[in-house]
Amino acid sequence: MTNLTNALASENQPAATFEALEALVVETIGAKLFTTMEIDPSRGVARRNYSNMPDAYPTSGEKPIEKDAWTAQVQERHETFVANSIEEIAAVFPDYGLIQSLGCESFLNLPIVVNGIAIGTLNCLHDAGHYTPERVTAAETLKQPGALAFLLDAYLKNEAK
Repeated sequence: MTNLTNALASENQPAATFEALEALVVETIGAKLFTTMEIDPSRGVARRNYSNMPDAYPTSGEKPIEKDAWTAQVQERHETFVANSIEEIAAVFPDYGLIQSLGCESFLNLPIVVNGIAIGTLNCLHDAGHYTPERVTAAETLKQPGALAFLLDAYLKNEAK
């Protein structure tokens, strides 16, 4: 967490903090593709606010939040979502072909919850079968650093207004 602490002091915000968060995620549970998604439940939209593969998954635009089993699990019950095969990913995410083309066949969505509300997700993708029960347990340690990154991003957006 030292790198994240150092990143917070950087003037290159919020990029420095999200990059340090990515490094922590890779070190803790592993991720080939790492993105973060900001959730705005009051407007019913989500927006990607960080991506380590911006050509495939850019950080622009918003998408409506669909009411489905994934939303109930991650955004409402605040439970981690894990899919360890491309078939499990395809059942939930229509962009499974792009995911597979990037060499990823497992998926972990970690909800970031503040004040009882899911404000975002850490989206970690890797080889098939990568997110073992041990890695899912280890992912719990990423919630506080994830919250810090999302809250910093929100603060900076508010300051820019």
